[in-house]
Amino acid sequence: MSSEALARLAEERVDHRFKGLPPDAHGLTVGQLAAQRRNLFTGGFTTPVLALSAERLEHNLALMEAYAARHGLAFAPHGKTSMAPQLFHRQLRHGAWGITLAVPHQVRVARAFGIQRVFLANELVDAPALRWIAAELAADPGFRLVCYVDSVRAVELMDTALRGAARPVDVVVELGAGEGARTGVRTEAECTAVADAVAGVETLRLVGVAGYEAQVPNASPERVGAWLRRLVGLAVEFDKAGRFAEADEIVVSAGGSEWFDAVADVFAGIPELSLPVLKLLRSGAYVSHDDVHYRRLTPFNRVPEEGALEPAFQLWAQVVSRPSADQAFVNAGKRDAAHDLDLPVVRAVRRDGTERPAAGIEVTALSDQHLWLNTAPEADVEVGDWLALGLSHPCTSFDKWQLIPVAEADGTVVDYIRTFF
Repeated sequence: MSSEALARLAEERVDHRFKGLPPDAHGLTVGQLAAQRRNLFTGGFTTPVLALSAERLEHNLALMEAYAARHGLAFAPHGKTSMAPQLFHRQLRHGAWGITLAVPHQVRVARAFGIQRVFLANELVDAPALRWIAAELAADPGFRLVCYVDSVRAVELMDTALRGAARPVDVVVELGAGEGARTGVRTEAECTAVADAVAGVETLRLVGVAGYEAQVPNASPERVGAWLRRLVGLAVEFDKAGRFAEADEIVVSAGGSEWFDAVADVFAGIPELSLPVLKLLRSGAYVSHDDVHYRRLTPFNRVPEEGALEPAFQLWAQVVSRPSADQAFVNAGKRDAAHDLDLPVVRAVRRDGTERPAAGIEVTALSDQHLWLNTAPEADVEVGDWLALGLSHPCTSFDKWQLIPVAEADGTVVDYIRTFF
């Protein structure tokens, strides 16, 4: 099913729905357009246009595959970063255990493209969604879904929705990262109460514990490490109490894109338990990385001997106004560029087929369809120039573009990534 569904993506017609693609490609299939191997800069693409670097994308996939293997971690990258089934399957080919998701819609997309293992890093109390998941589990013995639970009330709601299901839904108790953090049970005693509630129903099966360490207040290596040790300790205590008796393995999961080095360090010390332990890392932003936020915070900055991720996105926009010596505007704005964490940064200027590093150009603001630039005296910028913008936060870059060209270093477009937000 997955290969057929992926193949159908190549049969989709190129039209007005997809920003930045060549107007003269209208009516071609995506596969036909990809076969033409057009050049991003000379092949009729219009600005603004977002592109993924083919080489950097492959580098990041291989780097995290090697990292997880080296540290004895299973890897379920967070798919909500891209919501791109083509990338899901590339991650699986690079050794991923499965895909992490956050809401029912995302699970439906994953299932439509044949994803067999889903870690739902969220609590799910939506009755129609739970009934759909139960039907998927009943219809496909090879499908596995693991879901968060963080309250007795949630257990009650899930049980009511799942009555009569052929298979129980696997759940992990989510340990909150502290007072004022996002979701999750705040104390170990409350975790025990949730686990007791799970044990009291037939529709759920407790298989582990999980959480999200980036929500630790005033996060630091020491604070994050201390919380991760609490998470491991919770798994150990649950195992001693026989709470995983119905499970096949014990899931211990954490790991966003900022602290996966701490996760690797603490998970390396998980003691032998009564069942095999699935040490599940969930970092997702690595796939395209980030030119601002995660570039600054990546764990590889703390442990450079492990390697380095590379920003794989470039948003190309065109200078459309140069009203004064210290100001310029390009034709990309909030509809095109991620801006929820940091403003974009200008990395290069392209004019008459020649590309050079940007100098003296600073992004100061975003309007709906304009990006504001402050230009210093050394800035050489003219109307018509193409600017390469580095972006912050992949999650809100992918969701602004439904069909993203994948370009090699010389600009040759070799593929198109379809997203489903």
